[in-house]
Amino acid sequence: MLNRRRFNALAAASAATTLAAPALAQTLEKVTFGTNWLAQAEHGGFYQSVADGAYRRLGLDVTIVPGGPQSNNRMMLPVGRIDFYMGGNMLQAFSAVEQNIPTIVVAASFQKEPQVLIAHPGQGFETFLDLKKSNDIFVSKDGLATYFQWMKSEFGFREEQTKPYTFSSAPFLANKKAVMQGYLSSEPVAIEMAAGFKPKVFLLADHGFDTYSTTIETRTELVEKKPETVRKFVEGSILGWYNYLYGDNAAANILIKKDNPEMTDASIAAGIRLMKEYGIADSGDALQLGIGAMTDARMKSFFDKMVKAGLYKPTIDHRKSYTLAFVNKGMGRDLRK
Repeated sequence: MLNRRRFNALAAASAATTLAAPALAQTLEKVTFGTNWLAQAEHGGFYQSVADGAYRRLGLDVTIVPGGPQSNNRMMLPVGRIDFYMGGNMLQAFSAVEQNIPTIVVAASFQKEPQVLIAHPGQGFETFLDLKKSNDIFVSKDGLATYFQWMKSEFGFREEQTKPYTFSSAPFLANKKAVMQGYLSSEPVAIEMAAGFKPKVFLLADHGFDTYSTTIETRTELVEKKPETVRKFVEGSILGWYNYLYGDNAAANILIKKDNPEMTDASIAAGIRLMKEYGIADSGDALQLGIGAMTDARMKSFFDKMVKAGLYKPTIDHRKSYTLAFVNKGMGRDLRK
């Protein structure tokens, strides 16, 4: 009886080892993903899939290379130094087509870009159009060249109303009639914590600036020659975003703070809360098609607006800037809580 039990135990152990062997022997494909800024909650889905092993289960060993003021990961993508890149919005992708740069968007982590305009409460700025009353709209050089051109063509804003934004909130705080650009989870939160009041926040996406954001870009060559690698990275990232927003994200946040020591628990919590509150990642088409969703109609809508604003010529084939081959499959929706 004892020998039989021992034999059965050894057999079971041997079987378990045999079953585990393929997983242990699996060769992981090394993949490098570059972000466009320092690590923060808005990058959380990618860090989540590294932390919880989602990428590894799909056969990928993913290294995240943070961006920042001293790096330009976008330039590293077409020359092959990184495999995937976290794009800001579709403007960069349209420009890549215009300049014959062989990159392409394969997924959109965010349905809404977190770009906002901020105003003081109690100063008559109750609607987006009320912002036209201000003659002190602090906008950066990039903002003036992009979304403010859309504001001009769609709503009649004037460049004479703008002032240079130097990424300091001091001029805004000193002028109650001023309006300032910001990032949803950054400037509004910092102002509330430092100045003691909650500013009026206007998300450009909710007023027609309908670009996708926090896109996943890769080289066109990789899509053509290694579509399985692209599929695995996109699907791993989608699962990461669901688990980051709705599951246990503690391990991912540790990695975020490791890559960006200035990031605090409070700022990460605020970022997650605001992403949910404003439906940044999980809204619109993503509710049915899954996070990462993109559609031809939405792409055309945004491109047409940018043509109207004078940013692009209508002859550019914007459809070359993206592919729907890896998204809109509804995966991960069961993880939503």
